[in-house]
Amino acid sequence: MSVSRAYAVVVSSIVFLSSLYALADESPEQRLAAAIRYETISYQGPARIDYGQFQKFNRFLERSFPRVFDTLLVEAVNEHSLLMTWQGTDSSLPPVLFTAHSDVVPIEPGTEPDWPHPPFAGVISQENIYGRGTLDDKQGLMGWLEAAEGLLAEHFSPRRTLVFAFGHDEEVGGREGAREMAELMAGRGMQFAWMIDEGGLIVADNPLVADRPVALVNIAEKAYVTLTLTATGEGGHSSSPPAISTIGRLAAALARIEANPFPARLSEPVVAMLEAVAPYTQQPERFIFSNLWLTGPLVASQMSGERLTSAFVRSTTALTMFNAGVKENVVPQRAEAKINFRLLPGDTVESLIERIEGIVDDPEVTIESGNWDGLPGIANKDGEGFVVIAKAVAAVYPQALVVPSLLTATTDTRHYIELARDQYRFHGVLVDSAQTPSIHGTGEYISVASYLRSIDIAREILLGAAAGDAPVAVQ
Repeated sequence: MSVSRAYAVVVSSIVFLSSLYALADESPEQRLAAAIRYETISYQGPARIDYGQFQKFNRFLERSFPRVFDTLLVEAVNEHSLLMTWQGTDSSLPPVLFTAHSDVVPIEPGTEPDWPHPPFAGVISQENIYGRGTLDDKQGLMGWLEAAEGLLAEHFSPRRTLVFAFGHDEEVGGREGAREMAELMAGRGMQFAWMIDEGGLIVADNPLVADRPVALVNIAEKAYVTLTLTATGEGGHSSSPPAISTIGRLAAALARIEANPFPARLSEPVVAMLEAVAPYTQQPERFIFSNLWLTGPLVASQMSGERLTSAFVRSTTALTMFNAGVKENVVPQRAEAKINFRLLPGDTVESLIERIEGIVDDPEVTIESGNWDGLPGIANKDGEGFVVIAKAVAAVYPQALVVPSLLTATTDTRHYIELARDQYRFHGVLVDSAQTPSIHGTGEYISVASYLRSIDIAREILLGAAAGDAPVAVQ
């Protein structure tokens, strides 16, 4: 038997045995492990997506959370996304929206043996749950449902209407899921007081605050924009090449772009984060972060020099695709490249294109931007939603420091910008810095204890949102 065949047999056996184990023990962690076994993978090419897995996953949710599906109004949108409405008793209060997604990214081919357990086996081992989606984002979706199911078991009835929107294609843009649900709700005239999507986490070992966990509540996210650069020119036989080939012309343009990164600067969410942690840091950081009006340029410069923090202080440039040529002895007439940008708040698509046109400065290279959805604004760090989240964290992790922050990635939030005044990104999962690279990477996992506590935080958030009060800011 080949190594690959033997590996496949082992995987199948683990999945089968894990499924039996899940049926025997209906605990929250076992339900999350079972959720991981549904291979709800979003591939870039839609033809590769197995939508049957999404249908099976949704039926699994219905079996796992009977009170939710019996009590809430549950609608399937574009077949695979779920929109759930928990009607409140006071219709005068604007509702609150909670979002997550059921799809996951693929496993990089060839890396399967590098996982401590097969990525879709849903194995619980050494107090951890392993598998693709344990952090991004099935734990978020399952956590909201676990919290709602528990409240319904206690016969809880919300004063304010709560809405859950679970998309099925966030990893490829959310246009069939979140956007469709947003358009449906907009057509009904729905407006939300605030919303929570995926994103922020509780970091156990933040280097700036060593003695307590730090809950990063994202009040903004970077915009996602891809530009396509195309060079056209003479082609022909490689024995008689043109003076400047399309590949050479485009490569030179890309080199100029990469050599001219965006300048580093502190955006409003990052300023808010640094000022919030300042009282809990040691000198000289305490002085530096407390006086950003003076030290801001220095801080931005220092942060831009580290790969882990550079994305917080500059709009980033990533050369991701290059396509040209059909044969080794044919000079192509066309060369194309794609560059993915993540823009800080304040940078726009228009300013991006103007900047890149100035750097390229070549009429033979065209620049096009694909259609992209709206750019989310910056949520109120003193708003009701932030306060509800902060109180929920404090109830479960009393020592945690809750601070506003910036999400350097992109979420489905942008599809809801016309529906919610304030948009936050947070799931109450405690992680350490060594764990975060497994998001979209190899060996993704969540600890059982962290997941169970994230459900407790979700419960507290739902209670706070459902009350519909105007809470006093947490100090």
